[in-house]
Amino acid sequence: MIRVLLVDDQQLVRTGIRLIVDLEPDLEVCGEAADGAEAMSAVARWHPDVVLMDVRMPVLDGLEATRRLSAAGSSAKVLVLTTFDLDGYVYDALRAGASGFLLKDVPRDQLVSAIRVVAGGESLLSPTVTKRLIERFVRLPPPSTGVPPILVGLSDRELEVLRLIALGQSNAEIAHALLIGEATVKTYVSRLFTKLELRDRVQAVVLAYESGLVQPGSARAVDRPT
Repeated sequence: MIRVLLVDDQQLVRTGIRLIVDLEPDLEVCGEAADGAEAMSAVARWHPDVVLMDVRMPVLDGLEATRRLSAAGSSAKVLVLTTFDLDGYVYDALRAGASGFLLKDVPRDQLVSAIRVVAGGESLLSPTVTKRLIERFVRLPPPSTGVPPILVGLSDRELEVLRLIALGQSNAEIAHALLIGEATVKTYVSRLFTKLELRDRVQAVVLAYESGLVQPGSARAVDRPT
């Protein structure tokens, strides 16, 4: 059973989402919170698998609450749910440690699917959203002919897997591109997360672009010097 915490300052919104979630046999609402501060306490009390987090709330907003949960090492996955379709909110949410971002007007089936995806350890980040966010918000360091310092401990194959993750490719697509098995890709991804201390693919995407491994608007990775 996937345990879901609802965080929104509007009671009516929480009630509506609860009705949707509780209809699913594998999902349950374990608690509610009306602001980010209450969310911090609620996570510690109920240990949810997924937190549906609003952005604009009194006392403590959703972005700061997400940052604090991430910094505290919480295992709960944060799925930001907001009415504001602004790139800045999306990017800030992902930087804060959220595993996905949805607007509140998404169809019911997309909401429940997103909860399952995030609970399963994947990120809700399509190639289209990746391109839109990265090209507009990430400021890259000066171009370099070598591997960014933060990535020097990675092998050539690990760098290639990270590059393909940053381009929005799934494990199956990476396996096809590199002519290796999907299980092998999963091993590489897990190793990447451990080496770079990443929570999920969202953080991997942000790191790949911010480090300069992948250039916005280009499928080219920075070459390892020979």
